[in-house]
Amino acid sequence: MKVVVLGAGAWGTALAVSAARAHNSGLARHQVTLWARSAAHVQAMQAARTNTRYLPNIGFPEDLLLQGGTESTLTQAVNGQDLVIFATPVIAARGMLLALRLVDVPVVWLSKGFESPADDHAASALRSSLPGLMVHEVQAQVAPDLKAGVFSGPSFALEVARGQPTALVAASAHADVREALVTAFHSPSLRVYASDDLVGVEVGGAVKNVMAIAAGLCDGLGLGLNARAALITRGLAEMTRLGVALGARAETFTGLSGMGDLVLTATGDLSRNRKVGLLLAQGKTLSEILASLGHVAEGVYCARTVVQRAAKLGVDMPIAQCVVALLDGRLQAVEAVALLMEREPKTELDCY
Repeated sequence: MKVVVLGAGAWGTALAVSAARAHNSGLARHQVTLWARSAAHVQAMQAARTNTRYLPNIGFPEDLLLQGGTESTLTQAVNGQDLVIFATPVIAARGMLLALRLVDVPVVWLSKGFESPADDHAASALRSSLPGLMVHEVQAQVAPDLKAGVFSGPSFALEVARGQPTALVAASAHADVREALVTAFHSPSLRVYASDDLVGVEVGGAVKNVMAIAAGLCDGLGLGLNARAALITRGLAEMTRLGVALGARAETFTGLSGMGDLVLTATGDLSRNRKVGLLLAQGKTLSEILASLGHVAEGVYCARTVVQRAAKLGVDMPIAQCVVALLDGRLQAVEAVALLMEREPKTELDCY
């Protein structure tokens, strides 16, 4: 199978390495190409046979191909492939989908989040009246004929690249997209489950980043394990409410792309979104935090959109609202905790 991964950040690199890695037979499973927009980045990776910038100390399989540079090389990289995957932040997803709109093989994104209305002013005429879109909603606008889907679930790039056990979800309305992902990535170290609930998988992947900021705040303030467990559980309830209102199935949120991804991102030391919360608890400003990360923390960019979409649907999301107020500087960390704890008592099931 011929697979191209567009985007040589940590996650794109990790999946390319995973797909290209030889297993018991000693033979590479697939012909895999990793494409980067920067020719200099490609040259550096080729020379070192590793991605020193985003995933250092992970050697590339011998057969992993590298390409990149201009838009023409993007066309060349996609041509003749059986599966196209793009690993960009949500801010770049619209442009990538436009570039791939005529591709006639499965196209899959790794992006997790909601597009901000301010992300791309040139595309403003294409936007709906909604405050921000998930990637499948962008795809429906700009590339409706694509057979497309999302690859998501609880996963840190470094662990996938190392070949540590991981389980992910291949979500699409198209069976052949799901099957292509299973064929490309299912292996002794990476288990792939199929789902046709694209909305649910995307909501889980987006909202868990917002909840992870809150969990990091909780840990940074030293509130204890009881508080963290309560926050994660109530965060899952918020995620489920929004997802169901957007057309997802509730059971999706008890799976890998819901509960699984939330637990990982809210508790794992490799989580950038959790780190944002930890640094907020230390009194760091948002600009200081973003400058120190070196990578995108999608929860920062989509938190406001999550709250706005929820408000339009009449969905109550108090934790997400507090995260937005914290990021905007309208609340201090201790004030956010007090605000959540002072809410009116409710029956637990009434909160779903």
